[in-house]
Parts: sequence; structure tokens; C-alpha cells
Amino acid sequence: VQLQASGGGLVQAEGSLRLSCAASGNIFSFDSMGWYRQAPGKQRELVADITNGGSTKYADSVKGRFTISRDNAKNTVYLQMNSLKPEDSAVYYCLYYNGRNYWGQGTQVTVSS
Repeated sequence: VQLQASGGGLVQAEGSLRLSCAASGNIFSFDSMGWYRQAPGKQRELVADITNGGSTKYADSVKGRFTISRDNAKNTVYLQMNSLKPEDSAVYYCLYYNGRNYWGQGTQVTVSS
């Protein structure tokens, strides 16, 4: 399984970005896909994930601002990020889970105040 993440960048506070993560390779089904982030000096943390059944989970810090969605036909998961804050700045990683973890390469999100 290969994951290609894209969509990061530099944005001002209160702005928006949309991250995409396309999965390819030996894909039949997945248990969940999601986004994690890691800021300098901090541990990697869950941002949001979505199960094969469509259930979603969000970190408390992003609830109401971020939305995770998927396009099964494209094997792609999206993270729409609105009302971004400087504390959202981090490297965002895509995770594909089907009994084992597969990580994308990470995409930098920087939010300026």
C-alpha cells in the first residue's frame, strides 16, 4: 500500500486548507484511514479518522473546524480544515489501517497569526 498526501501549505489564521491522501497498491478494503499530525517537540497525535463503515472520530481541538471525508472510487481521504489556528501548524500524516499501519510521507501545514 502506498499513500500520497498533498494539500499542505502556508495559510493565515482563520484560513482553510484541504488535505488529500490517495491510497494505491494492494488495496482491497481498509478498516480505517485518518490523519495525524506532529508539531516540533510534540508527539504525533490523531486529528481525525474515518472507518470503512463511515464512522468518524475527531480530536477535541479540531471538532467543528475540520471535516474528514472519503471517496471510495478514488481510494482517497480528505481533510477539510477551516478556521485554522497557529496551533494547527504541524506535519500532517495520512494513515491507512487494514490490520497494520501504513503511513504517508507527511505534508507541512503552517498557519501564520
